[in-house]
Amino acid sequence: MSISTEVELNAPLASVIIPNWNGIKLLRPCLDSLRKQTLSPIEIIIVDNNSADNSVEVLRTEYPDVVTLALSTNKGYTGGCNAGIYAARGRYLVLLNNDTELDPRWLEELVHCLSLHPEAGIATSRIMLFDQRQTLNAAGDTFGRDGLPDSRGVWQPYSQAYATEGYVFGGSGGAMALRREMLAETGLFDESFFMWCEDVDLSWRCQLLGWKCIYVPDAVIYHHLSATGGGALSSYYVGRNTLWVIARNLPPTLYKRFCKSIWAAQWHIFTASLRSWRGKSARARIRGQFAGLLSMRRWREYNRELMLRRRVTDEYLESILS
Repeated sequence: MSISTEVELNAPLASVIIPNWNGIKLLRPCLDSLRKQTLSPIEIIIVDNNSADNSVEVLRTEYPDVVTLALSTNKGYTGGCNAGIYAARGRYLVLLNNDTELDPRWLEELVHCLSLHPEAGIATSRIMLFDQRQTLNAAGDTFGRDGLPDSRGVWQPYSQAYATEGYVFGGSGGAMALRREMLAETGLFDESFFMWCEDVDLSWRCQLLGWKCIYVPDAVIYHHLSATGGGALSSYYVGRNTLWVIARNLPPTLYKRFCKSIWAAQWHIFTASLRSWRGKSARARIRGQFAGLLSMRRWREYNRELMLRRRVTDEYLESILS
């Protein structure tokens, strides 16, 4: 799926898209911090995934300036983001988790960075833990030669090492700005992912098609860790979708080079989960691994077609893997 690169003359500079599912308690502080942003004009779009709480009613009463899209079914993070992107009018498309609060200059810093870097399709935020505000949740994303994605700097105290703007492998779907022109080439999220690792999958396409991802340390948000998703549900989707990311995006030449490390990492996760079998999350991770393993073949043709479109060398890709 892709979108138009054209915007109306009177379109807002940026559209902020927030998927929501039963999250009205989190949405209020998030939206209040959005109202304090130094950048204007902006469009705010909440995509509600058929919440059972009163999210839609509260939004329409207390935040009439916000565009509320009420979906009839829960389409997950991927479907919610895609619906918001299709409805967005802004030149820059910004994805944001509902369990966040924002520094007033967050949006201005992201958009300004993209405007200065036409080679960048993604600008990603400095994400700090909400209740430990000097501890990093992410300073961009990494992807290892063992096939595992990770958050750069996660759990580390914020320091000078993370205070410099620069290229990273990928952006965190919970707080990143996307260029329309990039999405027109890469397409949007694959909705079969539902949730988790969809941002890693998009970052791979960004890199393969010659776009860059840039980390913006002055674009700061504070994240309530796993407030809207976690536990067994996330463990299943991470287990499955990690293997899907590999099957969809890794060039066959690099897969051959790193396959021993990739499957050693999966075996380590499997055995660690077996040792914790009594826990729901451990059992869900194993189910996810098996689901991913049994369905990896479905992406062979997709991978073939993507490799025909890629614009970067194996050497470049290897250089950005951790």
